[in-house]
Amino acid sequence: MFRGVNPINLDGKGRLAIPARYRESINDHCDGKMVATIDTESKCLLLYPQPEWDVIQAKLDALPSFNKAARRIQRLLVGHATDLDMDAAGRVLVPAPLREYALLEKRIVLLGQGNKFEIWSEELWNETRDEYLLDVDSGAALPDEMQTLSL
Repeated sequence: MFRGVNPINLDGKGRLAIPARYRESINDHCDGKMVATIDTESKCLLLYPQPEWDVIQAKLDALPSFNKAARRIQRLLVGHATDLDMDAAGRVLVPAPLREYALLEKRIVLLGQGNKFEIWSEELWNETRDEYLLDVDSGAALPDEMQTLSL
């Protein structure tokens, strides 16, 4: 289970060091094998343990190939999916095309989302987070499913 906001620096080669608190879980769950792809709604990346991604890819592969929207999602998500291996130091190399898509430079944020991480440019994450908080302050409507949720 991945949760939390983790500020991280990319090194000069484009590697990010997975925080130590997640490394054992990642090694146990997927032997350090992960998959990164783009998010189609925001300029960030999605980072899955390999077994989690395999389930998603099977669902994507099962979509009808003659449906334009399904093909678009398949091309974007599967087409950008890249296998990554966590090295002995707990680092993963984020390939240049993925870094460019998500506008990743030195300072990034690794955002735990339960079964996956999101990888954001720190600047873009801070702007997006602040927009989300403004939406809450302005009374933006919650989805119906959230109306009955108690925190």
